[in-house]
Amino acid sequence: MSSEFEPSGRRICPIADALDVVGDRWSLLIVRELSFGVTRFNDIRAHTGAPRATVAARLRDLEASGLVERHRYNEHPPRDEYRLTACGAELAPTLRALRRWGERHATQA
Repeated sequence: MSSEFEPSGRRICPIADALDVVGDRWSLLIVRELSFGVTRFNDIRAHTGAPRATVAARLRDLEASGLVERHRYNEHPPRDEYRLTACGAELAPTLRALRRWGERHATQA
């Protein structure tokens, strides 16, 4: 890790930068579902348990950050599905590591 600092005295840290993009529960669970091939809004919502507004907001944020792409699959009524970009797919090893850690240290029996 870098020990460099910004002029403000704040440590420059790629981990903090990554957490700004995917550092909340719902964003990571949405990425998890997309990595499993779940691409439709209602399915993502059902599999994560997140409220509708939260899924919509997180998908917009992930799309703006370049991790997710939206694809129209129906014109009338307009319906979109979501897919990970190459950038988003690069999170898969991190999610697998987090899952393994959770299985060993955080899963309730």
